[in-house]
Amino acid sequence: MQTSDYTFRIGVDLGGTKIEIAALTADNALLHRHRIPTPSGYEATVNAIAGLVRDLEAQFGATGSVGIGIPGVVSPATGLVKNANSIALNGHPFDRDISTLLAREVRVENDANCFALSEAADGAGAGQNVVFGVILGTGCGGGVVVNGKVIRGRHHITGEWGHIPLPWPQPDEQPGILCWCGHHNCMETYVAGPSLARDCDGPGAHDAHAIAARADAGDPQARAALARHVDRLARGLAVVVNILDPDIIVLGGGLSNLDHLYTEVPQRLAHYVFSDFVHTPIVRNVHGDSSGVRGAAWLWPPPAK
Repeated sequence: MQTSDYTFRIGVDLGGTKIEIAALTADNALLHRHRIPTPSGYEATVNAIAGLVRDLEAQFGATGSVGIGIPGVVSPATGLVKNANSIALNGHPFDRDISTLLAREVRVENDANCFALSEAADGAGAGQNVVFGVILGTGCGGGVVVNGKVIRGRHHITGEWGHIPLPWPQPDEQPGILCWCGHHNCMETYVAGPSLARDCDGPGAHDAHAIAARADAGDPQARAALARHVDRLARGLAVVVNILDPDIIVLGGGLSNLDHLYTEVPQRLAHYVFSDFVHTPIVRNVHGDSSGVRGAAWLWPPPAK
């Protein structure tokens, strides 16, 4: 099919616990949005996505372009998914399989890239040339959009700052925590939600969202954990600024709702960035938890009105 054959753009956000589907009109308005739990196993997941697309198109009596964000990437070397923390995807030709089921081209992209694309297109990064999108949730990811285009890189790993080592580690931060990727000391093991919770309450802790309220109430353990988190986040983002020097950094994921990040991280950033001044805006996303699915839809150009 040609782009002109499509009536709207369909985006799918594939997560570890839920699959979300949305449709955007030619004016980028949200036409439809629906979520289901992610089934167990690769084949069930692929079939569930195809079923969501077919049901949506049947509901509106029209065909849409399809873009999908996944928590990994399709390897340019093998054509198989790699680096997915939803490990059932790894080693499978996901893009080819879903294209076969839907009998059309389907565009597949890393979910952090989809987030960055959505915010660069008409969100917090609109009008900026270089946008770095950050996911701070169950994991830690990133995406780079330059002049409205996702930058993938030779190995399709551009923006994977969650798996760089924590910069300028302190003695009590070494040798670091073993990451699911097989290496120690990854940024993800320090700044993602479960990492913040563990740093405050120890092994097994999982609720990072209550820590800010505890800190506001004067809990010294929570305050100390948030201070360490801010400094570690600033260290990691300073490396991104030193290499990429983006016009803006947009935060997403559950931890993006922590208000103090937007005042305290920029203050610490200046301590680490190799520059005489640091004015990189760090801002909250506009589209919330819809940003990823909207970005998947944005993998295709808008249909003609």
